[in-house]
Amino acid sequence: MKLSFHGACRSVTGSCFLVETKRTRVLVDCGMVQGSKTEKELNYRAFPFDPHRIDSVILTHAHIDHSGLLPKLTKLGFDGPIYATRATADLCSIMLQDSARIQENEVAQLNARNARRGVNKDVEPIYTVDDAQMCLTQFRPSAYNAWTQIAEGVRIRFWNAGHLLGSASVEMEAQDGEQDGDIVTRLLFSGDLGPDGKLLQHDPEGPAGVDHVVCESTYGDTERPAITDAARRALLLEEVTTAAGKGGALLIPSFAVERTQELLTDLVSLITAGDLPAFPIFIDSPMADKASDVFAAHAHELDNGRALTQAMTFQSVRFTPGVEQSKAISRLRGFHVVIAASGMCEAGRIRHHLKQWLWRRDATVLMVGFQAQGTLGRILLEGAKRVRIMGEEIDVRASIRRLDIYSGHADGPALERWLEQRAPVAGNVFLVHGEERAMAGLQARISKNFAPEKIVAPALDEAWTLEGGAARIAEGGPPPRLSPESLGRVDWHNDLSKLILDINDAIRAEADERNRAKLVRKLRRVLDEGA
Repeated sequence: MKLSFHGACRSVTGSCFLVETKRTRVLVDCGMVQGSKTEKELNYRAFPFDPHRIDSVILTHAHIDHSGLLPKLTKLGFDGPIYATRATADLCSIMLQDSARIQENEVAQLNARNARRGVNKDVEPIYTVDDAQMCLTQFRPSAYNAWTQIAEGVRIRFWNAGHLLGSASVEMEAQDGEQDGDIVTRLLFSGDLGPDGKLLQHDPEGPAGVDHVVCESTYGDTERPAITDAARRALLLEEVTTAAGKGGALLIPSFAVERTQELLTDLVSLITAGDLPAFPIFIDSPMADKASDVFAAHAHELDNGRALTQAMTFQSVRFTPGVEQSKAISRLRGFHVVIAASGMCEAGRIRHHLKQWLWRRDATVLMVGFQAQGTLGRILLEGAKRVRIMGEEIDVRASIRRLDIYSGHADGPALERWLEQRAPVAGNVFLVHGEERAMAGLQARISKNFAPEKIVAPALDEAWTLEGGAARIAEGGPPPRLSPESLGRVDWHNDLSKLILDINDAIRAEADERNRAKLVRKLRRVLDEGA
């Protein structure tokens, strides 16, 4: 049998793994790529496999970097079942349609801008709302801890991954041949693993004694101090109090699903405990509004589910799903909190709020999640003085803060513990879903328990031949769609945006019109010489 890695290779998005036996082809996740524009272009390119030949899909959880290309897969010919937990299916019914709407809206705006520039060729969305709705009819909800036959010779079992409502690690048993005596290979795909003691989730689980493990490594080089609920709220209290002292808005870019609900629960807990005065809290995301209803329906499955449902109806909390409601927030003055997607500032309503507030010294932007290389969130965290948002230059005068206590991902020690509990592992530990430094950190951490030569960081589109606990790289496959040097890094699009900002800064810094014209002529000569 063969295992191919078509995403989340030395980067943190686009999870997609293909398992092939003599009888079947099964896909684990089909995620959208985020990060630099070079990486995001993969979303528009052809899949490195034929969607018609995929027999079934297994989805670890609903986050778009794991589920976001499923509508494209079905649009291009996949007509089989998609296996996921019930909660994951419920969240995807919101998230995939929201993803499609965002694409349709952004493409419409881009085409309008291009038309004004004289570009007549329209861009099309990766998929539409209709495509997303069709994809949703293929979901087959499955329970945790129960074996499900998903294809000829392949069965799976979901384990709670503790990352997100409905998130799962996938245990797979795959028989390569058709005879009773043929080798059965046991694989375990971690999905995204949550940290121990997460506010709304159980600690991650999983089986022991598998042949190979495909393990995420997002925070493999990070060790966070252990933190209690009280300590977490104390840190949040400090950030909110400081932001309130400035008098302007506190903007929190946040994933609409789970991170938003966690923040809301803690903010309301601080207010009801008397640690903070009541202030307006806007949940400015149609998807977060709908997702919160899903969380309420599954509250019995959650740790602290009752506290979440109480927070959602608190008097100063306002959900603003409508466009006009969202626009009205910009007219508000004084301290208030806006929680809006996307978590990496790459799309959605948070970009409009950033345009409104980034240039103001009384504003605060609080990052509460991982920011991938090349994203606006990462650029802000790294101290950019000016950024481009939707084609407009914005000075950054707001305070940019980070609070890494709401991560949905296990840190290095927690990943190490989870892997130790899966022992013995007969074959390889494949590290995915992490930038190179994170993977190197986790590899060093676990090498005392796993032979170093068995710890592998596969490249994009790399394939491995598996037979029980044996594994080797498959030879003669197609070239990778992107080189390893292009993944998890800033690209020329980022460099170009920074160059434009630097040129404008240099021109503004000149004393008079004559010197500005002189500088422009110098730049023109450089361009002409290059041509």
